[in-house]
Amino acid sequence: ALLCRGMQASKNKNTDKAEPFYRLSVPKQKTSSEIINEARNVLRTLRTRRPFTPREDQRKLFGSGSTQAPQNRPPSVFSLHASSFDLAESRPVSGVRLSPLDHKPVLVTFAKDEDSSISLPKPPADAAEVRKVSSARARLFRRTSQGNFLSAKIVSPDQNEEKLDSEEPAMMSNLCRSNDNCLAEQRSYTPFNDENRQLICNEHISRSEREDFLKGTAGKFLFQLRGESDQIEKPGRSSSWPRSTGWKRRVTGLEDETRINESEEEEIFWHIKILPILHELEKVEENTENLCLACTKLYQALNEGNMLGKRFKRRSVLLKTLYKLVDVDSDPLCLKLAKIILAMKVDGKNLLSVCKLAFKICRNEKNDYIIQNDRLLDCLLDVLRTEDLQKSNEALLYCMGAIKFMSGNAVLLNEMVNKGAVEVLLQLMKQINNIKENDTYFSNLGHLLVQLTATLRNLADLPPARRQLICNGAVSELCVALEQHMNAKDVCTYIVRIFSKLSSYNDFCAALADCSRCYILFLALLNKHQKQQDLVIRIIFILGNLTAKNNQAREQFFKEKGSVDTLISLFQTYRELDLNAQKWYHEREGEGKKRPKHPSEAEDVLIKLIRVLANLSIHPGVGAALAAAHRVVELLVTVLEYKSVDDSEELVISAATAINNLSYYKVKSSAVQDKKLHVAEILLKLLMSNNMDGVVEAVRVFGNLSQYHEICDFIIQKKIYKFMIALLDAKNQDVCFSACGVLLNLTVDKNKRALLMEEGGIGKLVDCLRDFGPADWQLACLICKTLWNYSENITSAASCFGEDTDTLLVLLTSLLDEELALDYSLDRDLRDYNKLYWEREFKPVAEKLLDRIQSHHSFLPTVTITPF
Repeated sequence: ALLCRGMQASKNKNTDKAEPFYRLSVPKQKTSSEIINEARNVLRTLRTRRPFTPREDQRKLFGSGSTQAPQNRPPSVFSLHASSFDLAESRPVSGVRLSPLDHKPVLVTFAKDEDSSISLPKPPADAAEVRKVSSARARLFRRTSQGNFLSAKIVSPDQNEEKLDSEEPAMMSNLCRSNDNCLAEQRSYTPFNDENRQLICNEHISRSEREDFLKGTAGKFLFQLRGESDQIEKPGRSSSWPRSTGWKRRVTGLEDETRINESEEEEIFWHIKILPILHELEKVEENTENLCLACTKLYQALNEGNMLGKRFKRRSVLLKTLYKLVDVDSDPLCLKLAKIILAMKVDGKNLLSVCKLAFKICRNEKNDYIIQNDRLLDCLLDVLRTEDLQKSNEALLYCMGAIKFMSGNAVLLNEMVNKGAVEVLLQLMKQINNIKENDTYFSNLGHLLVQLTATLRNLADLPPARRQLICNGAVSELCVALEQHMNAKDVCTYIVRIFSKLSSYNDFCAALADCSRCYILFLALLNKHQKQQDLVIRIIFILGNLTAKNNQAREQFFKEKGSVDTLISLFQTYRELDLNAQKWYHEREGEGKKRPKHPSEAEDVLIKLIRVLANLSIHPGVGAALAAAHRVVELLVTVLEYKSVDDSEELVISAATAINNLSYYKVKSSAVQDKKLHVAEILLKLLMSNNMDGVVEAVRVFGNLSQYHEICDFIIQKKIYKFMIALLDAKNQDVCFSACGVLLNLTVDKNKRALLMEEGGIGKLVDCLRDFGPADWQLACLICKTLWNYSENITSAASCFGEDTDTLLVLLTSLLDEELALDYSLDRDLRDYNKLYWEREFKPVAEKLLDRIQSHHSFLPTVTITPF
């Protein structure tokens, strides 16, 4: 029996089945070694580089490639001043809209700057009792630092009734009247019925008295954090100190009352710890370094006193001071300010302004170092966690923009992963995905989504982030966002960039392949944005990754309506663009215009498009259908016609590989079979090139096509067989394997067997068997099959194999000795792998060949068999 076209060993009865010359027989047993990928499978997938995304020269809210007109998107550059903040929004929120009282309180002229919203309890009847209970506190509030910033103020009992309304803006303007007394607004509220019943806290207190007081039990109590101590009052006795922050709002007609109580310890903490720092900050003429240091102390003090957040009543005074400092032209200072303001949980216009402030700081790449040493990222992530998407979408936009800029720095990027940024961003994306397209602010959320996805794209570089993306269901959320914002090219581009980067990894690629809607989405995008090269090339790259190793993905994509038509349409579009570019360079060669070394944009799309076709053809059903698709084969052939491997190496080799895969399928309507002679002719150019990869790919195609008699005749006519024999000297296993496959198919024809004697073909086959046999049992098997076909009508071993007869006998005997042939020093997987092919592929054919030679050899020389 003849061994042809990659036929199995002679003991297999199915020897007449025509198969590609280097297709391997399927082993009957499964071993762990099968995980090893064979580079010379008959059907091969293609690899290619991921599309390159250049780094933006400048940090902007929207990149230079944005398709949105500047007037239709939020600005990246803006002016920001203290006036950008709204003082009214700095006040604590009462929770209800309060109605004014029927009467109008009478205010004394010297107390006009007092906070009219403060409700004072009625004093005890006994003035002595007042002095007794309040003496320690009265002394404490006289003076806490150099300079008398505590002014004595007398409040009439008529003022006990509170004006029930939100704090008026006038209050804020009065609180900060000048640099000397702006923040020194500690009041001594002294109710009285006559001139004798007054409590004025304007005495002097020494430093030692204050220290003694703070060391005592009262001091320990007063400096406990807010909410950690119980209010202590003696039964039957009302407090004689009318706390300015212990006020109550009363609402007529409502059963519920809103009450915000500030404890005594917080009051004292404010005056002892916070006010002195605020005085430092009022000295704007100070250098920025001192101001930054003061801001650091302020944040620490606020954190220590549990005064961060909205519940702190005096936050309005604090925030106004901070807002003023925004006008100081110093990014380090503004970074400190932004951190404190964000920690105070501002909202509305102030939240927008402080997010813009953070955005402005992060936009300057030179500030990355100072940002690394601060905790601004924590504050920004907290904004994303807590703020309402509908009410604060613009603030979230600039907050997200600042985080995007941070993600451009490697140190900050790692910090983001460690602080759970991936989960926060995906939660935000889920909220955005829940907003329907008919909502009024849907388009604004598209701007936010651009910043979010751009950040995720940067995070995708880190392995821990990739794992978190998979675990938190990023694939499905990204697909939903892609579907909802199909018309927003910027959003689509960033999501596709994420998929492009992550699909290069097996685990994410498998997760994406399991999302059945992704194929529909990708096809819709390709049809909608067919001429957007940066988008198209990445989608095609993703599809190439999906179809590289997943047979189910190949089938599912192929079955989507219009999938092949879309690929053909793209192929035609970008082939025309590439032809026009090639023509342009050809016409300007005399002007010194040379073709670029790297593939053009159009050519790069074609490379990745052909890769998808080659990968799809691995699937038996899909491959057979594509082999019968005449338009697909025609487009692949045109690439080989108008391109040279010297100018477009990757494109030409990719096209040859795709044709090789399609030529494997023997279907009645095969377009490759119809064009086989034309394909053989254009492959001659590649075969005779100096590009060895191109030569090997051309030889592979000839290996499949040489199953047809017309191609065998063509090989003889064009002297291609001499070239194949010459390739046996290449000292390269893959090259020898491919060339030997063509020679094997030629030996099927009795009239062509004698050609092996030309150019020393028999001797070169024996040399290949000696050089590569023990390391490559597939190649050794192929050589034995070729020699078996060649020697079918043998009468004498010497006349058939000539001077190589004895060498061949010794070689076959050695290779069939298991102890000598198999290398037991290899690890177990490789040893099992080698033994499997040795037993299943090589041994059956080699034994029959050895038996044939020995039976036709008159003299068997005595030889010493040595191990390899």
